[in-house]
Amino acid sequence: MIELIKKNKAVVKFLLLFGGTYMLLALGYQAYLTHFSSEKYYPDYVTHLVSYQSKYVAEALGYEVRVAPHPTDLSMKFIINNEYVARIVEGCNAISVMILFVAFIIAFHSNFKKTFLFGLTGAILIYALNIIRVALLCIGIHEYPEYASFLHDIVFPGFIYGLVFLLWMLWVRMNTKTKTTSS
Repeated sequence: MIELIKKNKAVVKFLLLFGGTYMLLALGYQAYLTHFSSEKYYPDYVTHLVSYQSKYVAEALGYEVRVAPHPTDLSMKFIINNEYVARIVEGCNAISVMILFVAFIIAFHSNFKKTFLFGLTGAILIYALNIIRVALLCIGIHEYPEYASFLHDIVFPGFIYGLVFLLWMLWVRMNTKTKTTSS
């Protein structure tokens, strides 16, 4: 077993860094959710912010939109033209996706500055695309309610995870080129 670990030292290091970073960030996020939810920013600050920013995107596209705290659920109601279209829950804020993205970037790290800047830039891109994704998903559900499940479960997750995959591939390519060029 030890020989196998030594033989695959790079893979083991990657897995330990990825798993450790993911666990640390996920625990930090869980602590945030536990301790920083409030009545003012319901259900939590980031989900609240994503709800309102998605509202502004939908309004920019010509829709009359309201968001409001859900009375019985930890979510925000997204209302288009006085029709309750969707609820925005904590999972819609893309923080979990950003944690997954950053854990990979750290596990396949380069120098600190390059890793930090790429992780920050990627997280900002993921956040921005997520706001657009939530707005377009709600508009799609409003316009085509018969496709709500397909849009929510297939199309729009493909947007966010597709971006993460592309960013990961870019990161690997940048680091692979750097390591091969410097050898």
